[in-house]
Amino acid sequence: MRRVSSGSPEPLGLTLSGAGANIAVFSAHATRIELCLFDAHGVTEIERIVLPERTGEIFHAHVDGITAGARYGLRAHGPYAPHDGHRFNPAKLLVDPHARALDRPFSLHPGLCGQRPDGWRDEIDSAPFVPKSIAVHDPIPAAASPRAERTPVPWSEMVVYELHVRGFTKQHPGVPSAVRGTCAGLAHPAAIEHLTRLGITTVELMPIAAAIDESHLVRAGLTNYWGYNTVGWMVPDPRLAPGGITELRECVATLHDAGIEVLLDVVLNHSGEGEANGPTLSLRGLDNATYYRLPREQKDRYVNDTGCGNTLALDRPPVLRLALDTLRHYARAAGVDGFRYDLATTLARGDDGFDPAAPFLTALAQDPVLRDLKHIAEPWDVGYGGYRVGEFPAAWGEWNDRYRDTVRRFWRGDGEHVGELATRVAGSPDIFGTRSRPPSRSINFVAAHDGFTLTDLVSYERKHNEANGEQNRDGTSANNSWNHGVEGPTTDPGVASARQRDVRALLATLFFSRGTPMLSMGDELGRTQLGNNNAYAQDGALAWIDWSHADTHLAAFVASLVRLRRAHPALRADRWLTGRTSGAASGAEGASAASSAALPDVEWRRPDGHLMTFTDWSSGTVRTLVAVLHHPAEGETPADRVLVAFHGGGDCLLHPPEPNNGAAWHQLIDTAASTPVLVPSVPVRSGGLRVSPRSVVLLAERRVELLLDGVAELHAVQHHLLGQ
Repeated sequence: MRRVSSGSPEPLGLTLSGAGANIAVFSAHATRIELCLFDAHGVTEIERIVLPERTGEIFHAHVDGITAGARYGLRAHGPYAPHDGHRFNPAKLLVDPHARALDRPFSLHPGLCGQRPDGWRDEIDSAPFVPKSIAVHDPIPAAASPRAERTPVPWSEMVVYELHVRGFTKQHPGVPSAVRGTCAGLAHPAAIEHLTRLGITTVELMPIAAAIDESHLVRAGLTNYWGYNTVGWMVPDPRLAPGGITELRECVATLHDAGIEVLLDVVLNHSGEGEANGPTLSLRGLDNATYYRLPREQKDRYVNDTGCGNTLALDRPPVLRLALDTLRHYARAAGVDGFRYDLATTLARGDDGFDPAAPFLTALAQDPVLRDLKHIAEPWDVGYGGYRVGEFPAAWGEWNDRYRDTVRRFWRGDGEHVGELATRVAGSPDIFGTRSRPPSRSINFVAAHDGFTLTDLVSYERKHNEANGEQNRDGTSANNSWNHGVEGPTTDPGVASARQRDVRALLATLFFSRGTPMLSMGDELGRTQLGNNNAYAQDGALAWIDWSHADTHLAAFVASLVRLRRAHPALRADRWLTGRTSGAASGAEGASAASSAALPDVEWRRPDGHLMTFTDWSSGTVRTLVAVLHHPAEGETPADRVLVAFHGGGDCLLHPPEPNNGAAWHQLIDTAASTPVLVPSVPVRSGGLRVSPRSVVLLAERRVELLLDGVAELHAVQHHLLGQ
């Protein structure tokens, strides 16, 4: 017999103490909560303890004799009245929402369902099929947070790389087979070396929290590879981090040592419990009516603003508490630098829709642990009024799909006005500038996990998702893609060459645009998913990086783009372009910089050298956008002037403006060339520069003594990535 006392309502979850553990569980509508203890294997239930005290809506107790490693679960008693929103079922063992470790991954089983097909409560004990929570000590004290002394990467210098821990390392030949597909594998020097050679500053890890497969995938013999189906919010999935939060923390620390930040993609908008006939695993069994948003007139169903079967109600204090506790846990215990929020519009919804002053957004801005981290929104969901690009807090970044679609349509040759392209490559001031947000808050991307890979974007006109088992009905059909006359793989060298040129043009556009560039895993290596634009169910070779077929020349090109972006503040400055001249130079910048400072920060020109006119902007026939960008001298940094030409038409002659202050124009990039990075750079002759069809060229204005800047570094990077 254990000694059970009243304990404390704080903190939530199970907290070990010297003599045992305090357990505190929220439920506004339960009549009784039981703590269920299991044997060391998590198989046999050995004790069931009623939590004797209730403070407000928190059931709590202190139980002697519980030690680290103990396996446990919860059972909740209360009304089973779906028409009132209540689905209590003590036959279903529940995972503690504040659990910080699980003894196994989730696996869907019919016995997990709390409701029978006829609507009555299912009485099958689900304990054999549910992962058991594990009692653990607080992994790290607040005063010793791994990120306490870390200086964040400035937004203006970020290069984001979105990756899946499993897919990035599962087939990497340099990573030991024992850790491939895990956080430990990502922390291996062979994996990190690729990121550092590319020049990546920030990795965005697709969901690592414990998740469960949807029933239709199980029936089809598939799994949810992406992991956007969370059940254990504070628990790294045992399949991705067998060592739990310690493994994640060590991975983050190793990436930090390499100069790389870590953002976690978190799913706080819905849970893996799905719709009404889904499994009862945690929140549904503890307090369905509080945790989930239910229709006013049909409380036996769920509001589905997420398209995933249910919607968490983050405007309610207990749900908000779970979300904030989750984020603090990863910030303190793993040392992550920030978060990307899946379907972030849902997080700011109330009963009446999206609220820019929603409790979640307001609380995050005030939280001393979280407010200074980086936050990036996926600013939409599928509910009414769900598209909210540009409406998140000023400090946040946002995925900018307007950028993605405009760039794709321009290079597909849709004939849209180049004014739209100019707006996007200038950082989307129409979206972000109106609220005094800097360009860096636009997270620019051409491809991401959701959709075609970059290679497939130029190889397929239609999606090919047959492998997902949904008759190709899943995934978007609005891809703005093209295939150069052949659908899918080709042996035609002309088609293959044209596709490669387009990929380079798309990448150059991304890295030569203002805003924060985001690269999707493997796009720098030519990764294909064979036309599948919704590979969430493809945990296999289709979605993993095939390192044996990596395009090392393309990777070297991307590394060069990153370094050129870093070397030229005119390309990445975190300020809005105005077309006006900057202020006069002063101090150490000297008289030579003064004339440079009189240049406008941007000139939009035609290839013939003349400034763009209203007719050029509005005709819809102009296929070339030329931006001459200038950044004045600042401190020890000399003035920088570059020309970027985005040329979507046929052959043309490009006439750059007169160089400034005794300098000369030199070509650095030609995406249509067989060797697209020109090292050393090539001087532009007085008669102009011949520009090939469908290409991006980058020119830089340089004085003789600066011509060799960066040459040695670019050579070293290229030789390494090419294996030379």
